[in-house]
Amino acid sequence: MRGFTTRALGGRREDLGDAAPVAPAIHPAATYAFEDPEVLADLIRRGKDVGYVYTRWHNPTRDLLERLMAELEGGERAVSFSSGMAAIVTTFAALAGSSDHVVASPSLYGGSFSTLSKLLPRWGVEVTFAESHRVDEMLAPVRPETKLVYTETIGNPTLQVPDLEALGSGCRERGVPLVVDNTFASPYLCRPLELGAAVVVHSTTKYLGGHSDLTGGIAVGDDELLHEVREMSVDLGGTANAWESWLTMRGIETLALRMDRHVENARALAGLLEGHPAVARVWYPGLPSHPDREVAERILRAPGGMISFELAGGLESGRRFQQSLEVALVGPSLGSTKTLVVHPPTVTHTQMTKEQREALGITDGFVRVSTGIEDAEDILEDFRQALEKA
Repeated sequence: MRGFTTRALGGRREDLGDAAPVAPAIHPAATYAFEDPEVLADLIRRGKDVGYVYTRWHNPTRDLLERLMAELEGGERAVSFSSGMAAIVTTFAALAGSSDHVVASPSLYGGSFSTLSKLLPRWGVEVTFAESHRVDEMLAPVRPETKLVYTETIGNPTLQVPDLEALGSGCRERGVPLVVDNTFASPYLCRPLELGAAVVVHSTTKYLGGHSDLTGGIAVGDDELLHEVREMSVDLGGTANAWESWLTMRGIETLALRMDRHVENARALAGLLEGHPAVARVWYPGLPSHPDREVAERILRAPGGMISFELAGGLESGRRFQQSLEVALVGPSLGSTKTLVVHPPTVTHTQMTKEQREALGITDGFVRVSTGIEDAEDILEDFRQALEKA
């Protein structure tokens, strides 16, 4: 098999006779015309999974992205979406229905937590949040009605790293698909399907796009499961458009280069934070102090570009710190070329109660950092001066 970046760059050129464009085309057409109406009627009869009829069903640019992501994640098929949450919710809806049961890791992105705790129960789906991301506790609630187990490769925002090999094996033994949000890692750092996951989901808005200029999502897995996800995606309407599919492919071309720089900068910043008197605790899978360090070294190519830490001074310290930043930007989201800092208790995890957040370690002084690709010393100096004012 060719290397990651070689595969990320290849196989998306169109045949124009003697010449082939180096960049893929953008196909903005919403609908397609047919000289023979019987051809159109035949495509409709054959279902949503064949031919170009309407762009909510299929789009040539989106198809290229899906083939690329299936290749990079090692899946048989991919389905792209208008956002990461569209990918997550549609996957849930395709796999679980009324009277079914879902098991989820307790520490998740706030939007995923809200979907699991509020939306799925309205559909008649019972959801159990495991006591922790540890394998035994994730598998303990599984029962015959369980239709999926859900976790994140690197948890948001406390950066726990579940043992996907053991969890995937346990789910397979029980006949339950493991669904993994791989957004924080990207397929460059981890390929959960190879570790036992049945479906991988991403917010392509983050590391895959990489430049804070698109919104999208994708699900990857085996053909049978993804067929159900595809059918549901067309009916719910949350499919990706051509322009943002194209932007995602452009971002993927430099994913490996960017991730190496994200990791390099994150390692340096985590070291600075762990030794600073204003910081009470640091969460980073690359630090010896991280409780999942051994698992992270085994299942991840590198520990990633995300860092979380707790300021000793609490909420007011966190405000002063953020207001003092000069290079890093204060804002939601992650995976950008620019360093982004956010306060999860008041921004990304407001769907949880204060008690729920604190049980997971998300205190008022908790700060999440998406380390960018700026020059490392500029990031370090910016954090040094901001911490002095915290």
